Amino acid sequence: MGLPGRRNPLLSARRAAASLRRSRRLPVYVAAVFFVASVLLMFRDEILYLTTARSPSSSLPTTGGSAGGAGLARREELVSVNKPVLLGHGGKPEKHHSVTERHRPKVSAKRRPNKKAAKAARKKFMASPAVAAGAEVNVPETCNLSKGKWVFDNATYPLYREQECEYLTAQVTCTRNGRRDDGYQKWRWQPRDCDLPLAFDARLFMERLRGKRLMFVGDSLNRNQWESMVCLVRPALSPGKSYVTWWDGQRVVLHAWEYNATVEFYWAPFLVESNSDDPKAHSIRDRVIKPEAIAAHAGDWVGVDYLVFNTYIWWMNTVNMKVVRPTGKTWEEYDEVGRIEAYRRVLDTWATWVNDNVDPARTSVFFMSVSPLHISPEAWGNPGGVRCAKEDAPVQNWHGPLWLGTDWDMFRAARNASRAAGRVPVTFVDVTAMSELRKDGHTSVHTIRQGRVLTPEQQADPATYADCIHWCLPGVPDVWNLMLYARILSRPPAAAAAAAGHVA
Repeated sequence: MGLPGRRNPLLSARRAAASLRRSRRLPVYVAAVFFVASVLLMFRDEILYLTTARSPSSSLPTTGGSAGGAGLARREELVSVNKPVLLGHGGKPEKHHSVTERHRPKVSAKRRPNKKAAKAARKKFMASPAVAAGAEVNVPETCNLSKGKWVFDNATYPLYREQECEYLTAQVTCTRNGRRDDGYQKWRWQPRDCDLPLAFDARLFMERLRGKRLMFVGDSLNRNQWESMVCLVRPALSPGKSYVTWWDGQRVVLHAWEYNATVEFYWAPFLVESNSDDPKAHSIRDRVIKPEAIAAHAGDWVGVDYLVFNTYIWWMNTVNMKVVRPTGKTWEEYDEVGRIEAYRRVLDTWATWVNDNVDPARTSVFFMSVSPLHISPEAWGNPGGVRCAKEDAPVQNWHGPLWLGTDWDMFRAARNASRAAGRVPVTFVDVTAMSELRKDGHTSVHTIRQGRVLTPEQQADPATYADCIHWCLPGVPDVWNLMLYARILSRPPAAAAAAAGHVA
């Protein structure tokens, strides 16, 4: 039975065919062809719907753009239109989750495409403030990007909108979690002796990343920076041509199909092996490390094109570190060693691995300096403050260190280790002093605790609950990534990896 108000297309087709046969006495097979064509024409909308109503993953291409045979072969296990099988150690399938499963509402897998909405969304992406139209990037290697000042810029910043980036986790979405001011999103870093790009050209960066892998390795501050990076590159990704996989938090990977590229985070808070390497069970009272054991992690870093390392915040819980003895078989067989001594041993292990395993003609290596805490408001002239709570502007007109408790011995150890890799240049990205001025940028009470957004009662108790370690996004880590962006794009592609190691 046909729909009300709509004639029966099948009956109409039959009548048309019969009429044609009577009038022209055509052969039966010609009438049959005419009949089939009429049905296809009249049911074209229904047929189009059935052929396009597929799951998001099935609409993706098998590869991105060309990246050379070696690049494509290397990425085959990461980009497949079939159900991905992600391999862990020993080649065993490993459980993974899409970011959409954890941080976004579920969407029906079958939905009729809305071409007008998709076109409008794409137009909106291209108009995003994170995209500058094809600007060349040429920041001198000799310019020290870490020396400068914060400038309020509500015309260019933020570089993206919190509500537009679905990759952000609840830990960093401060506006969604109740923060009412947004001035912290609108500060641009102005180096003293040169200029950073005003915007992050997502397409230009992704073209440089075509056929390659960018990986952040380290603790939750590097994950903070990874979240910033995937939001910055998002405007260059066509709708339906990217997705995120989670390996139980150990690795998080943004797959950009059309570029045959990935932007990844790898959890290794001490870089070397520790009893805190499980990202789901790392709240351990006695954290123990193996300073000379790095292979269990480093096997996943081999062949990555851009490696960005950090390790700091997990060292700050105690002045002494628990270190497994050379003959120790368990985590209980340890000695206590001074923090800076243990830190140097770990960085020596890391630098040796980089020197022995990284191909400088292919891989560019960066090391992020320490990210400061803001838990002592008297240090910036606010003795009545409570940690970083209710701070709404950077420290201004301040000369010299803030003495926030940053371990400058560890800062120097990391900088020296970046120079010690020998044949492999390492760029030390100094973000410490500039970030010390940003007391306003932390998540504070607008974050989560044990997986849940803080309650109003908890938010009213910043002395207990304020997180003055991690950063709101959009925010300070976007500027860190703009420094990476400037260094990567200012170097010719063939020379990027072989550039001399220096301070960014």
